[in-house]
Amino acid sequence: MALLKTRNLAIFMVAASLAACNSATNALFPSLGGSSSSSDGGLFNSGNGDGPPQLGSTYFEPDGVSPGQPTGTFVGQKVQAFRSELTALQETIRSQNAQLQALRNKTIQDSNAYHENVGSMRARLQVGTTPGNPILMNRWETAQGQLNTINQDVVLMDQLAQMISVNQSTTAYLLDSERAAYSVPGAVDEDHRQLRILEDETQQTVVLVDRLLNELASDIRRQTAYVANEKGNLGSLAGAVKNGQLFGTTGPDGYSAPGSYGAGAGGGMSYAPMTSTGTAMATRSAGLPSGAPLVVIRFDSPNVAYEGPLSNAVQAALARKPDASFDVVAVSGGSASGAARGAERVVRSLTQMGVPSNRVNLSAASSAGSDEVRVYVR
Repeated sequence: MALLKTRNLAIFMVAASLAACNSATNALFPSLGGSSSSSDGGLFNSGNGDGPPQLGSTYFEPDGVSPGQPTGTFVGQKVQAFRSELTALQETIRSQNAQLQALRNKTIQDSNAYHENVGSMRARLQVGTTPGNPILMNRWETAQGQLNTINQDVVLMDQLAQMISVNQSTTAYLLDSERAAYSVPGAVDEDHRQLRILEDETQQTVVLVDRLLNELASDIRRQTAYVANEKGNLGSLAGAVKNGQLFGTTGPDGYSAPGSYGAGAGGGMSYAPMTSTGTAMATRSAGLPSGAPLVVIRFDSPNVAYEGPLSNAVQAALARKPDASFDVVAVSGGSASGAARGAERVVRSLTQMGVPSNRVNLSAASSAGSDEVRVYVR
């Protein structure tokens, strides 16, 4: 009974946490002003209205426990004790099922609110607006809080799953105890008849708890991946708000897309695999990371519009390898400070796109030619 009291207390605590859950305010992403603070999430394909994942919909309700009459034997007393414990376990399962349904509904509402907010932001950025539009900046901060709330919903799901796993172990132990009672001497036929009924009902409860836990674990996996994906999307959206439009689009009001850059500007960007044999040879002789760089950015003009192509390249790299890290190398052909400044800009851009700072390495090397920044995937 002490164990049951402990479980009930834990259930109450999670229920209280669920009732008190609100939007977290911790900063998960760098500010729209361009600071280089770290991010917890990776960069994935930009959100395009696909919506949150579908949660499970099963309602887990135990069938109840059949009544029984005392027989006056020791085994009969054990059967009564088993019946009381199974009844208490089923009440706990009903309570946990109610918590699960409430948590699912809350998660759906939170996700819908988040997607409605982000969708309206993307629609405005698609046609273009002023860089750093304060209205969109406020809405981005709201979206960040909404995503934090969804992440807290996942935390509550995990806490609930941990408590259900305790019931799973307890119910399995109860079933083993009931089966062991058949070998206890001094029982009458009625004892074994009631014991068989109780064993069947306990077995059904074991199956129910297993199904509940498996479905909840599936929800947690999907939601965890969804939140990680949206962290990256929101990080990319921060850069779009800063620039006044989505990467790769040009608004009708004349704001040029960050991803559009002209060769006539003097600076530019190239993608791997490198087609220049001379560049590949310089990479090997300089002792840079092996393999072709993901992108090469040449800062030989004052304004090199590299963020859009860089975002597309990084998204494609993470689509192939979600846990990829990036080496940003400042390759100086003349002025070391010029290449270093360019590399620092690229690092800031990567963190704004949602790449965690612990997955970005900055280094320097020298090579003949113009100053450039090379980004490698590892």
